[in-house]
Amino acid sequence: MTTDHRHTTARIAALAIPTFGQLIAEPAFILIDTAIVGHLGEAPLAGLSIGSTIVLTTVGLCVFLAYGTTSQVARLIGAGRRREGLEAGIDGMWLALGIGIVVSAILFLAGRPLCAALGAEGPVLDQAQHYLNAIVFGLPGMLLVYAANGIFRGLQKVRITLIAAVAGAIVNTLLDILFVIALGWGIAGSGAATLIAQWFMGVFLTVPAILWSRAEGASIRPRLAGIAHSAGDGVPLFLRTLALRACLVATVMLAARMGVTVLAAYQAVNATWNFVLNMLDAIGIAGQALVAAELGARRRAGARATTAATARAGAIAGAAIGIGMIAVGFAAAPLFSPDAAVRSLIVVGMVTQGVFLPLCGWMWALDGILIGAGDYRYLAATCGMTAVAYLLALAGVGALAGTAALDAPAARMVALWAVLNVVFIGLRATFNAIRAHGDAWMVD
Repeated sequence: MTTDHRHTTARIAALAIPTFGQLIAEPAFILIDTAIVGHLGEAPLAGLSIGSTIVLTTVGLCVFLAYGTTSQVARLIGAGRRREGLEAGIDGMWLALGIGIVVSAILFLAGRPLCAALGAEGPVLDQAQHYLNAIVFGLPGMLLVYAANGIFRGLQKVRITLIAAVAGAIVNTLLDILFVIALGWGIAGSGAATLIAQWFMGVFLTVPAILWSRAEGASIRPRLAGIAHSAGDGVPLFLRTLALRACLVATVMLAARMGVTVLAAYQAVNATWNFVLNMLDAIGIAGQALVAAELGARRRAGARATTAATARAGAIAGAAIGIGMIAVGFAAAPLFSPDAAVRSLIVVGMVTQGVFLPLCGWMWALDGILIGAGDYRYLAATCGMTAVAYLLALAGVGALAGTAALDAPAARMVALWAVLNVVFIGLRATFNAIRAHGDAWMVD
């Protein structure tokens, strides 16, 4: 490895490791909730799977608040327009707060029908609604976290995100233990603990974002033109994420039709997968910020070199994390459920997913690069095509689930995770690689 490659890799690592802190916040909260709620029984764990899917989908649909803001801030700062870059970040935060308030109200009013639409019924439906009602008004705080981090990433000051994530996880864990175990509030206590942790992180990161922006002379007042611009840039990213989240929601719906045991095990694997994917996404976002800055400064050669280094780092990290996920599957399954059948399926799912993580790491790295370059329309179009292909493949798995081929719960678990990686991840990796090989995405 040359000196330039080592330098680029070091810059990626310096941004990726702290960035991971912010990214793991919501999945870490869900993972903690899963580990504690899992000991309440199958119905609460299955209900958590449904409720957390709605929460993660909502937060995921608003990921443009972080990605779009990162790209805007980094490009403007790379071009030497620091104050304008920070004002773009503040506009994103105002947009996040408004979206969070509106979405929370909608989910509170429509929570039970949404849970039922995902396949929950009986005790599972009741548990899912209890969790969703308890957590839903924490979303504005979480979306503020996403938007504020666009400023931190653009400034390449991301250590504070790691501090916020660690502090938020500690708050969430302690409150989970207090509310669920000590006070006996059940699954609603888990949701309440996460709500408090979300707002804690939101305030924790909003204050320094405002102070740093004011120090640079940036306005912190809401600017309708700036908010509209942030929203406009976010539309293609929103459509991209909507297509992807529709796929993940459809997967949960299929898991629900495969039985409570499969759904409970799927939740444990899915919570772990969402957690480790953010390690990989952190690498992509680090490359995103660096590439956006290079393009803002009109250094295409630097953008190309950073792209290659980021993709390589993503694949290597995926391989290492995949080995870790397989080991966790064998060692930590009892932490998620006391039921032997559920634990067995958790191991099967963890091993299946761990094998495919190198591909995930490579794909996520290129995804981050193209977002940093502002190639939103291409991503929206290709993710839409991927969604159509994946939903068709998922329908095929659903048809086989009623036959001898997928009669065994273990076979169903393997099928769920294999089709997700081969079609959902594989097609996105192919589209991203084709795009990154050319020059059309490198618009200064």
